[in-house]
Amino acid sequence: MKGHIDSQLGNILIDPEVIAKYAGSTAVECFGIVGMAAVSVKDGLVKLLKGDSLTRGISVIVDENNKLEIDFHVIVSYGVSISTVSDNLIQNVKYKVEEFTGLEIKRINIFVEGVRVID
Repeated sequence: MKGHIDSQLGNILIDPEVIAKYAGSTAVECFGIVGMAAVSVKDGLVKLLKGDSLTRGISVIVDENNKLEIDFHVIVSYGVSISTVSDNLIQNVKYKVEEFTGLEIKRINIFVEGVRVID
């Protein structure tokens, strides 16, 4: 389902893929996030996604009340506090996506799929 905004001049429909791309670019700017992760269902292997395929690690659902639920599958830096990185990610994404779309975020779920040492 697409997000929609009704205005006096007409309707605006926002595809979840657009929201996912914006949320992904916001997420990788956060301290402690190495990148988005893709999990292979067949083998259970976790793979770090490149910049052009960020949306594979993100799921955006627009509910019947026009509110967003966003799932992030991330890889974090070794040695950082996962709870601090997660709180930072939630705050940044919530603020920026709500400003960008005009839609309210109901929930942000973070799934830490791996840890990576940054050189």
